[in-house]
Amino acid sequence: MAETPAQDASLDAFRAWGYLQADLDWLGRLPPLPHAELDAAGDVPGRRFYCGTLAVEFMHIADPERRAWVQRAMESDPEPFDSERVLDDLMRASILEETLQKRYIGNKRFSIEGIEALIPLLNEMLDHAGLLGAEKALLAMAHRGRLNVMAHVVGCDLVKLFAGFEDVDPRSILGAGDVKYHLGATGTRATPGGDVAIHLVSNPSHLEAVNPVAMGRTRAKQIRAGDDAGHTVVPIVMHGDAAFAGQGVTAETLNLAEVPGFSVGGTVHVVVNNLIGFTTEPEALHSSRFSSDVAKRLPIPIFHVNGEDPVAVARAARLATAFRYEFSSDVVVDLIGYRRHGHSEVDDPTITQPDLYRSIADRPPPWRSYAERLEIDTDEVEAHARAIHTELDAAKQAAEKTGQIPMLREMPDYWSPFAGGPYRRHYEVVTGVERDRLEELSVRLTAVPEGFQLHPKIAKLLEQRAAMGRGETPVDFGMAEALALASLVAEGRPVRLSGQDSRRGTFNHRHSVLIDAETGAEHCPLAHVHPGTWVEIRDSVLSEAAVLGYEYGFSRDYPEALVAWEAQFGDFANGAQIIFDQFVTAGEDKWGLLSGLVVLLPHGYEGQGPEHSSARIERFLQLAAEDAIQIAQPSTAGQYFHLLRRQALRPWRKPLVVFTPKSMLRHPAATSPLSALSRDGFANVAPETEARFAEGRADRVLLCTGKIVHELRAERDRLGDERTAIVTLEQLYPFPADELGAELDRFGRARDLVWVQEEPANMGALFFVAPQIERVSRGRPVRTVKRSASASPATGSAKAHRMEQKALLGLAFS
Repeated sequence: MAETPAQDASLDAFRAWGYLQADLDWLGRLPPLPHAELDAAGDVPGRRFYCGTLAVEFMHIADPERRAWVQRAMESDPEPFDSERVLDDLMRASILEETLQKRYIGNKRFSIEGIEALIPLLNEMLDHAGLLGAEKALLAMAHRGRLNVMAHVVGCDLVKLFAGFEDVDPRSILGAGDVKYHLGATGTRATPGGDVAIHLVSNPSHLEAVNPVAMGRTRAKQIRAGDDAGHTVVPIVMHGDAAFAGQGVTAETLNLAEVPGFSVGGTVHVVVNNLIGFTTEPEALHSSRFSSDVAKRLPIPIFHVNGEDPVAVARAARLATAFRYEFSSDVVVDLIGYRRHGHSEVDDPTITQPDLYRSIADRPPPWRSYAERLEIDTDEVEAHARAIHTELDAAKQAAEKTGQIPMLREMPDYWSPFAGGPYRRHYEVVTGVERDRLEELSVRLTAVPEGFQLHPKIAKLLEQRAAMGRGETPVDFGMAEALALASLVAEGRPVRLSGQDSRRGTFNHRHSVLIDAETGAEHCPLAHVHPGTWVEIRDSVLSEAAVLGYEYGFSRDYPEALVAWEAQFGDFANGAQIIFDQFVTAGEDKWGLLSGLVVLLPHGYEGQGPEHSSARIERFLQLAAEDAIQIAQPSTAGQYFHLLRRQALRPWRKPLVVFTPKSMLRHPAATSPLSALSRDGFANVAPETEARFAEGRADRVLLCTGKIVHELRAERDRLGDERTAIVTLEQLYPFPADELGAELDRFGRARDLVWVQEEPANMGALFFVAPQIERVSRGRPVRTVKRSASASPATGSAKAHRMEQKALLGLAFS
């Protein structure tokens, strides 16, 4: 029977606003909101469809096909599901938490109690994804409920889980490792559609920081599987309600959903919503009724579901998964429950929420009420509960006897050729490329399709690069990079580079993707170097944290590729500090996870003001320890060429932070002859090469890193100085003590060693390198020349900058 106009209008009202009067929280913290259109409609089918324990926001979606899909799904009878399995999930979730509470009093575990429905929700999602083609699932979450997800979704061995509480063998991880509710884990789930491999991503307490990491890992796995549609690898990311609304990286990551080169065919977002943040009420956490409102920036549905209704939870799981696969789109499930204990189990929530926790105190675990609803025999249910208790007790007893810290994850086979740990000389490889090969690659890099209309400036650029490739003119940084990447691609090494305006290059130096001046068509020469090797050069969204996290994640699942993120200016990296601190520099120490990510940070003092001068070398050197990362500042194009190739070709997988030049990108002093690209490899220390110093005759040695070396050499020539040698540190960490010591020994008669830097005294490499130089100086004192200590990296006056720079150079030679 067709709907009448009145019925249709009332249904539209509930489609648009029904979620405002839905039954979502048994504690009454989300009371129905009065709404004129809904109140006038009365008791019509729309109320049953949209105001129950499952509600949806979707009328903000502009696409009528997506809206129609949600309407049909919500206005249809739900499919049957395995209620006994859901009951078992709920029982296991609750009883595990009860056991941990009794056995490990005073231990933090960030219990799932109050929102145990997360376990059947995830399992139902994975089962449905398996039916729709999923073979792998990436799960990411903060700490609340993580142990339960490990046990009952990922499928970790309970003995290993309990061993984490026993804290066996603490000496093996002195100064390293991480708490148990941050660790990653791997497992396999048998679904109706086949086995699905599950990887729970390691994550620090910086809550939402893992979101882009999970996306990057997903895309890497999809490319590896040849899964362009994103059907075989699905990401499921769990969020706390307070963090989802409050953390900026959430919005940054949501913004990647449909961006070319970053889309993963849809992420399933689950807001694990306790309607509380630490001790803070929702009204102090976000300026809207729901914490999930930030997701309305995307054309996706937001399913709100009452975690006390397992039937609605199972339905929400299926609807969300089906929508993701139908539209290759993100989707949100707002799973609403409560938190039985304080933020951690040692915290007393009755101090700040006394009324709320009086209501919670007598609430039975959800499995009991659900068993009653199913009318299952009480004796049968209690027997099953006792069996779960017995299983957990046996696991705890076994954990007490284990003598080593368990590993909860297995590394994929593609990591087997690579190593971490301390640097070893045998990791070194020859990075030089024969001249004939360089010339051949240059031809490919400067060729364009027939009829392709080049912009006149780009046509001239390609002519200049062709001359460089023939050895007629020196190679600049842009061409050195292009040749390095092309040589890697030709050798079967994939390349991915992203950043803001990185295809052209912030300083108009890269032009890795050419644009037809007439049609706007694109041509990427690198992508045509070797048809069997993929290449991605992507302009990114205006974000640092999300994009760096994404590329870090990508590097975690494509170790054989050269994966790089470039900041538009080096100081932009400040916006991604959490990713650097928690993942890039500490990931190996905390979780034993390696990455070969390259971070390109333009750095150098050119009189352009406080911003965009300094990439904060001092911060990265402060983070560097235990050979966890590499830090380099190549002073010539040839050095940059070898550095990139070394990063890809060595089996040693460590993140590489490169301080790249700006004004020196095309400066003649920083160019290199083509022959420099054929030598053995990168020099950690660039020695003094002037012939007059060949026999080590110098009274003083200036030591520096980066752009300042070219200015020092120019000043030496201007002064006609014959007694001062200049040595450059090209790699700052791991510190090249042996190479530097050998170079200083060559100038054994020099009594004056001077470290020169552009940065203020409290910045740059000074505090790190000065004691290192003293260790290899054989008793000779080390003096320093630098700008005065400053709260700001640089002056805002170009004239003042030139005065400072002149004084700096004068002091260096005084």
